[in-house]
Amino acid sequence: MNQPPFEVADIVRAAGKSFVEKNRSRLTWQHLRVLRAIERCRTAALGGHLDQCSRCGQQAISYNSCRNRHCGKCQTNARDRWLADREKELLNVPYVHVVFTLPHQLSPLALANKRTLYDLLFRASAATLLEIAADPKHLGADIGFLSVLHTWGQNVLHHPHAHCVIPAGGLSLDHQRWIRPRYAFFLPVKVLSRVFRGKFTAGLKRAFRKRQLTFPGSLQPLAQEPAFRSFLRSLFRQDWVVYAKPPFGGPQHVLHYLARYTHRVAISNHRLVNFADGQVTFRWKDYAHGSKQKLMTVTAEEFLRRFLLHILPHGFVRIRFFGFLSNRRRKALLPACQQLLRMAAPSCPNAGLPTVSSAALWQCPRCGGSMLLVQSFTATELNSHSVKLRIRFDSS
Repeated sequence: MNQPPFEVADIVRAAGKSFVEKNRSRLTWQHLRVLRAIERCRTAALGGHLDQCSRCGQQAISYNSCRNRHCGKCQTNARDRWLADREKELLNVPYVHVVFTLPHQLSPLALANKRTLYDLLFRASAATLLEIAADPKHLGADIGFLSVLHTWGQNVLHHPHAHCVIPAGGLSLDHQRWIRPRYAFFLPVKVLSRVFRGKFTAGLKRAFRKRQLTFPGSLQPLAQEPAFRSFLRSLFRQDWVVYAKPPFGGPQHVLHYLARYTHRVAISNHRLVNFADGQVTFRWKDYAHGSKQKLMTVTAEEFLRRFLLHILPHGFVRIRFFGFLSNRRRKALLPACQQLLRMAAPSCPNAGLPTVSSAALWQCPRCGGSMLLVQSFTATELNSHSVKLRIRFDSS
């Protein structure tokens, strides 16, 4: 993929200081930490390392990455390593994709209570899938799946939703046979929607009773129980969006499919079109009008405001496993699934994904050989280096 003409880091370096000064009272230490990490990523401020080609001897010095999970330049290797670990867990069945979305009325409350509501989104959506799948009317099986939290829409505004990727079928409740789905979309979407709505609103009630929610600013009226109950009733009167896609293929396809959803950030550098005169232009898909590709232009300050909406709480896990793929059950039940599906060994073609090596960092631009780490430099050593450095900006 070609080098993008602009990066989020360019916007942070140009407008970040002014943005922080204007909004300091609303920014947390974590917002500041992310901005600083992106600003310094792959610059001399973080130090660097000397790489040498194992084949032709070509040398190059690269700046270190910030490795912050909100930095779009630092996700490629983390994603590839994660996907390599998933290979042995894939089953020889089609996979399905189900998306659970929170109503937009919940957005202000979710932004004020990210850890509580995002965790509730995971738990309510997972409990919904497990309950409906276990019902003999629908599947009658013990399923396993992974869920990935996204908090953004294409316009980079707040839009929290959970992507669930599920092997199509599951273990019988006595774990003696594999049960295949009877519906084209795995489980009935309307049923999933109603159950998800009920479980999430019930979780909100519990959080309110336990005083786990905060109500800053315009949310203060909801701190009163009658107002909060009225708010929940308004949520319950509307349909909640649960979207299911048809099965998209077996293990040979699922890694590439997962790569589109796991280690993503709110907006990638490749969607940035222009940054000039304090204005940022980026591409977005308008799903409300046939998924048309459009351009949107906002001020740099508004762009940074939208970007920071998606900073996750410190230590919050945004990829989780449930059912027979959960950490406590995977070791015992995954081999049972593979045996029932007549998989002699957990194997899957690499599907064209790059192999990640702890030694080989990147390929030599001259001969294609493996570039190996020779020496590391601190920021001070780089700043005092007398030779002209060759800097790489591709993923590392």
